Amino acid sequence: MKFGVVTFPGSNCDQDLNYVLGKISGGKVISLWHKDSDLQGCDFVFLPGGFSYGDYLRSGAIAKFSPIMKEVILHAQKGGYVMGICNGFQILTECGLLPGALLRNRDTLFICSDVFIKAANDDTLITKFEAPQAPLMIPIAHGEGNYYCDEENRKRLWDNNQILFRYCNSTGEYTPEANLNGSLDNIAGICNTQKNVFGMMPHPERASDIRTGNTDGLKIFNSILQNLPV
Repeated sequence: MKFGVVTFPGSNCDQDLNYVLGKISGGKVISLWHKDSDLQGCDFVFLPGGFSYGDYLRSGAIAKFSPIMKEVILHAQKGGYVMGICNGFQILTECGLLPGALLRNRDTLFICSDVFIKAANDDTLITKFEAPQAPLMIPIAHGEGNYYCDEENRKRLWDNNQILFRYCNSTGEYTPEANLNGSLDNIAGICNTQKNVFGMMPHPERASDIRTGNTDGLKIFNSILQNLPV
């Protein structure tokens, strides 16, 4: 299994992902440039966090036109795995691989904080870790993380178990106070109906090294590595 991590102008979490996937998890990782038109045989493509193209116009709106995204979209449509984290999640909604949009945070301020999230199901590649009902403490850092979709898509997300994670408090309760950005239904991450495209706003790669004092995010990456088809 080969992982690819895309770098856009303004990405700032690509090297974190390379480090976690390669050095910590022991996977084979390829760095992909936004102007590339070849995924180099990667089976699982990651779109990292950051501020692609300076977040001009709106987050992810310009990155979706990068040459590499044509290949990423084709890869996903063929059943290949794709995961977007923070800005990567925003790019996935902009290019239509995931439903909905990420709006300005409820208080319109940039939020950089540890939050708690809980898996909404244990039926996807990234949520099959041990004790999925236990809250994970994962950092967030975004100004546009307020997930929104229309009522039709909202119903579809619930009916098809497409909600991956929801913001909660330290005891696992879904409260308004735990939902710092104001996301619909406390949603922190979703997937597509085929469950091969994943997006989440919190940064698990920033909570995957013992030296940070928090390895809750590593559970998500281990879930991927342990459950990927051989």
